[in-house]
Amino acid sequence: MFMPFAFVLILLTVPLAGGRLGRLSEIRVRHSGFIALALGLQVLMTSVIADAPHALLIGLHMTSYALVAWALWGNRSIPGLPLIALGGGTNASVIALNGGTLPASADALARAGFPTDPAVYKNSGVLKDPVLAWLGDIAATPGWLPFRNVISIGDVVVLIGAAVMLHTVCRSQLHAAVASRRSTEATVAA
Repeated sequence: MFMPFAFVLILLTVPLAGGRLGRLSEIRVRHSGFIALALGLQVLMTSVIADAPHALLIGLHMTSYALVAWALWGNRSIPGLPLIALGGGTNASVIALNGGTLPASADALARAGFPTDPAVYKNSGVLKDPVLAWLGDIAATPGWLPFRNVISIGDVVVLIGAAVMLHTVCRSQLHAAVASRRSTEATVAA
C-alpha cells in the first residue's frame, strides 16, 4: 500500500505547484486494460490466493510485469513513462533472476514490521543467495509514514517517473522551472 500512498502524495504536489490535474484527462492511454489486469493479478496473488502453489504465484507475478511492460511500451511517448518503465523493469529483472521473488533485506523487513519467514511465498522476501540483492527491497519506509513497507531502487525510480509525468502533463510551475533552466543551459552552451 505504500506505493499507491506515495503516488497520491505526488499527485497532491501538482496543484500545490500550480499544475492543473484536469490536464491528466488529455492523456490518451493505450492498453489501460492490461494495467488494470496486472494490478488485479498483484492483489490476487498477494491477498486472495497467497497460499496457492509457489509456481502459480511466480507465474502470476511475472505475468503482471509483462502486462505492465506491454502497456508502458505502448505509451512510451508520455513524459515520465520511460523512467517508470526503467524502475519497473529493474524490479522485474531482479524478480526473474531470483525465481519469482524480489530479494528483501531482513533488516529492512524487521524495521518495517514484516515477518521474514522464507517458507511462505511473498513477492518480496528474504532469500538465501539472492542475485543483485542491492536492487531488491533494501530500505524500510520511515516510521512516521503510514503504510510501512520496504522499497527498492526500482520503486524510487518509478515514483520519480510518476512525479515527472504528473508535473509535466499538468504543466506545474516545477516543470516550468526545470524547462526554463534547461533552455537557459542550452543557450549558454551554444
